[in-house]
Amino acid sequence: MRKILVAMLSLGYFVTSAQEVKKDEITKAVMHVLDSINKAKIAEDKEKPKKEHWYDNIGIRGYVQVRYNGLLSTNDKVSCDQCDKSWGTTSTAPDAKANNGFFIRRARIIFSGQVHPNVYFYIQPDFASSPSSGVNNFGQLRDAYFDLSIDKKKEYRFRVGQSKIPFGFENLQSSQNRLSLDRNDAINSAAANERDLGVFFYWAPAEIRERFAMLVRDGYKGSGDYGVFAFGAYNGQTANKTEANRNLHVVTRITYPFVIGNQIIEPGLQAYTGKWAFTSELSTGVTTPNRLQTTDQRIGATFVLYPKPFGIQTEYNIGKGPRYDKVTNTVQVSDLEGGYITLNYKWDLPKKQYLFPFAKFQYYDGGKKFEKDARSYVVRDYELGLEWQPFKAFELVAEWVIADRTFEDSALKNNRQRGNLLRLQAQFNF
Repeated sequence: MRKILVAMLSLGYFVTSAQEVKKDEITKAVMHVLDSINKAKIAEDKEKPKKEHWYDNIGIRGYVQVRYNGLLSTNDKVSCDQCDKSWGTTSTAPDAKANNGFFIRRARIIFSGQVHPNVYFYIQPDFASSPSSGVNNFGQLRDAYFDLSIDKKKEYRFRVGQSKIPFGFENLQSSQNRLSLDRNDAINSAAANERDLGVFFYWAPAEIRERFAMLVRDGYKGSGDYGVFAFGAYNGQTANKTEANRNLHVVTRITYPFVIGNQIIEPGLQAYTGKWAFTSELSTGVTTPNRLQTTDQRIGATFVLYPKPFGIQTEYNIGKGPRYDKVTNTVQVSDLEGGYITLNYKWDLPKKQYLFPFAKFQYYDGGKKFEKDARSYVVRDYELGLEWQPFKAFELVAEWVIADRTFEDSALKNNRQRGNLLRLQAQFNF
């Protein structure tokens, strides 16, 4: 009986063990099959072209500039209304003082992207606009355009919308990259905020488009990609203003960044012509011969030696445009001329830090059509500055200004102001 019981138990044990072994083999076989299916699916997914959505290609970036212009000022009546509304005062009071304090000069957020192989868009509002004295930080549109390319390499493209007018290297150079705190009066007086609404054609070989991008990306203070050749038509009333005389301005520009050994130089020529229409700029009692059809035309030349490590940037323009005449209390078309030269040095420091010492001289003799009474200017300014970039997200600029500025309108008929001041700017990029 005992032997029978032992035999039965032994048989049961062997049967159970055999079943467990079989279960393990089945489990392994099933897992192997599932694993093979998963690998095949992954390989299939990789081979399938990924479906792209237009919103996948949209990027967001921007920068903010905070300034202080109240240090070591010797004359508060030295000012530049177009440059920086926190610098000095245009008050006519004999003892007028500037209320210099901390000031947000720019607060830009940029939305851009290649939403189609042939369509690129760019929208940039500024949340630090100052429409009048003492009223700051309004939102206002700076850029809103799209580029329509007509070839696969995107060498030929049309830009439609509000954008920068292709006139002047420093005008096209982003304020995020420019060394001096403000653009020069001579070239910048061509258009307030450098922009207008129109259609522009740009052409540049793909290789040169990449060179334009590199000159900005690698810290050489490039102007960006506005083509080797540009031609376009725009309203001529400056950005965010309605056309006032149904007479479009026409502009053209040609430039080329040559590689010579280790250096890159970029000469350029540009010109525009059109008719300016006065709307609300003229004071009561100030007249002009042709209010809606005032001649406005310029031609300019550019030369840039990019800082590798020593750099030169210089421009000059001549032309005709409206200008206030204090003798007759009228605005007349007169000759204008002026330009600037900037010397700079790119000093590479450890841990990807950079120092840019620079010196600038500017001269302008002419009017500013978009200011009160087409305000008359004679400007001779010197600037000495230093930009420090400890890392890409932050920059600090200190600039010593030696200014000699004559600016006259119907309220300031004899107004030559000279003085010095130290200007500071902190900028963060994101």
